[in-house]
Amino acid sequence: MFTSIDHEKFRALRIAHLATRFEELITDEANDELTPEQVFLTAVDDALDQRRAHRVEKLIRAAKFPIPQASVAEINYQEGRGVTPVRMKRYAAHQWSQDPTNLLIISPTGGGKTYLACAIGIAACQNGHTVAYARMDDLARRLIIARSDGIGHQKLLNELSDVDLLIIDDFLTVGIDPEAANDLFAVLANREHRLPTLIASQSGPAYWVEALPDRVAADSIVNRLANNARRLNLGEIDMRRLRADQARAEPAHWE
Repeated sequence: MFTSIDHEKFRALRIAHLATRFEELITDEANDELTPEQVFLTAVDDALDQRRAHRVEKLIRAAKFPIPQASVAEINYQEGRGVTPVRMKRYAAHQWSQDPTNLLIISPTGGGKTYLACAIGIAACQNGHTVAYARMDDLARRLIIARSDGIGHQKLLNELSDVDLLIIDDFLTVGIDPEAANDLFAVLANREHRLPTLIASQSGPAYWVEALPDRVAADSIVNRLANNARRLNLGEIDMRRLRADQARAEPAHWE
């Protein structure tokens, strides 16, 4: 079989996974009836699947989701939530980098918007898209800190501008610094007509205009977000309370 020298060659060619899988397959008696070509192509398919899985894992880690196990398959479709399996399948399969239409997820606190945003973002990663998740207060803090380093600040703005799907959670739940608002305007202006932004918020566009510190900038920011957007209104169901009640109903629960 392959020697250590052979494996060094495979690593140099960056086909180590392919060679390892091929060696496993040809030593498996279950494959004795297959032609060499069939074994080789099976090894190629397996190596490609492994490479894709590693890329997806890397994309999910880079996005920094607060709920990295969120899944469209696990979404609660209780009546009154404003989401359906068909609609979510569309979001899960969506080609974000080819459609600059934004997505606004609106619900009161506890409505499950963070889970939903993470599930959609993870599905985007699984489809090969780059995603960045940020809570609004954390993002504003990062932008303000980055201003002390001109190069680092521009790098952050570029990253936010160019990621396939930018997710901003808890949008304007707390106030925002005028300088951070200016940076947000720059990012959204750069993304307009090119790439989509997903906003998850307890409030809607009318409130955003009033909450942003500069009225002119506020009109421009909200206009860019809201006038080219799909909307998911999750209704009034408190998913945190629902999950807590379900946990209390379990036989093993104690307090």
